[in-house]
Amino acid sequence: MAASSRADLYASRYPVLVLRNVVLLPGHAATIAVASPEGQRAVDFARRQEAALAVVVYADGRAPNMLTPQVGTLARIAEVVPQPDQRWQVRVEGLRRVRVLALDVTSPAPQARIELLFPPVTPQAHTMAQRVRTLAGELHRAVGIPDAETLRVLDATEDPDRLADLLAGQLVRDVSYRQRLLELVEPHERLEHLAALIERELARVAAPSAPAVPAASTRLSAEPVIAADETSEAREEAERLRQRLATCGAPPAVVERVEQEIERLSRMSPASAEATVTRTYIETVLSVPWLTETPETVDLARARAILERDHYGLERVKERLLEELAVRALTNGRASRSTVLCFVGPPGVGKTSLARSIAEALGRRFVTVSLGGVRDEAEIRGHRRTYLGAYPGRIVEALRRAGTRNPVILLDELDKLATDYRGDPAAALLEVLDPVQNKQFVDHYLDVPVDLSGVLFIATANSLAPLPRPLRDRLEAIVLEGYSEEEKREIGKRYLLPRQLAAHGLPETAVELTDSAWQELITGYTREAGVRELERQLAALCRKMAREVVERGGTLGTLSRRRVTPATLRRLLGPPPYREMTATSEPQVGLALGLGATPVGGMLVPVEVLVMPGRGELLVTGQAGEVLQESARAALSWVRAHAARLGISADFVERMDIHVHLPEGALPKEGPSAGLALVVALVSALSARPVRSDLALTGEITLRGRVLPVGDLRQKALAVQRAGLRELVAPAANQVEASRLPASLARRLTVHWVETIEQALELALLPHRNDA
Repeated sequence: MAASSRADLYASRYPVLVLRNVVLLPGHAATIAVASPEGQRAVDFARRQEAALAVVVYADGRAPNMLTPQVGTLARIAEVVPQPDQRWQVRVEGLRRVRVLALDVTSPAPQARIELLFPPVTPQAHTMAQRVRTLAGELHRAVGIPDAETLRVLDATEDPDRLADLLAGQLVRDVSYRQRLLELVEPHERLEHLAALIERELARVAAPSAPAVPAASTRLSAEPVIAADETSEAREEAERLRQRLATCGAPPAVVERVEQEIERLSRMSPASAEATVTRTYIETVLSVPWLTETPETVDLARARAILERDHYGLERVKERLLEELAVRALTNGRASRSTVLCFVGPPGVGKTSLARSIAEALGRRFVTVSLGGVRDEAEIRGHRRTYLGAYPGRIVEALRRAGTRNPVILLDELDKLATDYRGDPAAALLEVLDPVQNKQFVDHYLDVPVDLSGVLFIATANSLAPLPRPLRDRLEAIVLEGYSEEEKREIGKRYLLPRQLAAHGLPETAVELTDSAWQELITGYTREAGVRELERQLAALCRKMAREVVERGGTLGTLSRRRVTPATLRRLLGPPPYREMTATSEPQVGLALGLGATPVGGMLVPVEVLVMPGRGELLVTGQAGEVLQESARAALSWVRAHAARLGISADFVERMDIHVHLPEGALPKEGPSAGLALVVALVSALSARPVRSDLALTGEITLRGRVLPVGDLRQKALAVQRAGLRELVAPAANQVEASRLPASLARRLTVHWVETIEQALELALLPHRNDA
């Protein structure tokens, strides 16, 4: 409010909001649905001008141009939320009484000329305030109205004017009577009304069958009895909640706690904010499936059929799951509760669908809890009820959604949990997944123990590396590695293409891809470990086919089988975005093909080395991590120590600078497995011997020339196949993993198992170009 003089203070113009069923008292807040255009214009004007808003009530909700002076409330706009039905939810907070002297509804935003009212405070008002405090305490003990929080505020309020408005907002619901109290400027007059009103209610409660108690003032003769219907409604609601509590099967400690909350609720005004919070809490506790349980059925033959129906390949994973189900069958589901299966692998390899298949095989309900991006511990444990807008954690919410105490809960994207000042959600999961502790899991919102021992938790992650060690110790990792080209082709034929044809309204016989088309689609249009991109490309193909059918005026009945060749793919989908690195590429000096593993599968990592005149400086670029840079220094040291045997000048370090570059510099690269490729590229550059272009290398090196084992060999071998290479040099210590390679890959890829760097150099380096 901007006022340059006291006259301006007493008579000023403000935007006005005319209401029909809401009387806003000073010191109170209300949320109002504003639907009329003039009302929304007034609210918008007040917000833009950062001004207060006059709120007045008229019988028909319409404001005439002129009227007799009427008392309203000057309010502050706290929040405006537009609704889908064009209404605005406006929250306003009453500031003080005003008298509306005139209205102007001809301006774009309705305005009113108002006079601010300053209630006088007299000794008589203070005396009545003390009396009203005493009566309010008696009414609270009798019927629970006003609530305990309001009673504490009343005891701490010394201003009779504020006390009268605060109590009126709690006790009086009738719109006309609230308006009468608003129009009484003198605080002692309002307090007299309220005292008489409370005395009538106390008399009614003490003798319900007695005749009506005479009013303490003639002005109260037509007043309604306060809270009579509210207390009856509260008792009926409490009885309904007690009946639900008796049948929900909650443990005794939970029943006792909820009984206390129901008793508190029965003493509150149903319209009070505290009653709403308590009611929501009770409803939440009662909605938890304390006793409801889904019978578990374990039929291994049926489980195997479900897994085979939904997933192609993954034989080792299927065997492990069948073993788990067999143990549960022998122990009636009680054993192996300490095991939390965690499917680890790139996106699109079937982690989530495997968990869904397990739930179907067990006959349990399936619920997913997405943890990607969760960084607040309260998302797991729940928010304490002291906070505004508190709600249970995601685990309890999953139980409520499932409607049973023993569902299969999938903790999806476990490795995407984050940590900040609000706590560590990964640490909160320790209690959830620990079979000893989760029998008494306490959600902060419920504040009562919940038994999670019947829940079968399954987790998924792209990598276990980001997880804290205590959490990893509670998980049994089942690795789902990328698919080979043959596996992708079979998955596309059996699952993806039929699903996309049905989704696009095409019959199953409408499209037939040739083997060469499948090969082109997998290698030229996708570059992934899973099959999601493959399904997207098939969807694009089906959309193109559907459009052609419609544009030609055809129908499903006249549609004939369409044979798709590589040329058809290029015409419909455009040129392939990925180019194969084939064995016909020219061997080059200083270029070796290394391998890396990422959360989305294996990848080819070319290593380029360039030597130039200088002073022996080693430069590594291409976002190489610290471990990778150490591997480069170790490789250079080994080459210097064996320079004479390799045909390299012993003083090359003093005369040359060496630049090692890893292309695709936007991608960070880390790890020791590129050590073997670094040595080969260095020796090639310093000796001018080309490196074979149809061969990739992986392996960690030591200063004594040993080649140490690496991880993710299967992923790297699949990356070699996707690149169209024919041979792979790998550490001999990894030979035990040869059985895990797909049979089709083992037939097409030659793997050389080496123990020393010299063996790798003999395989990778070609003679000098000027040699015969």
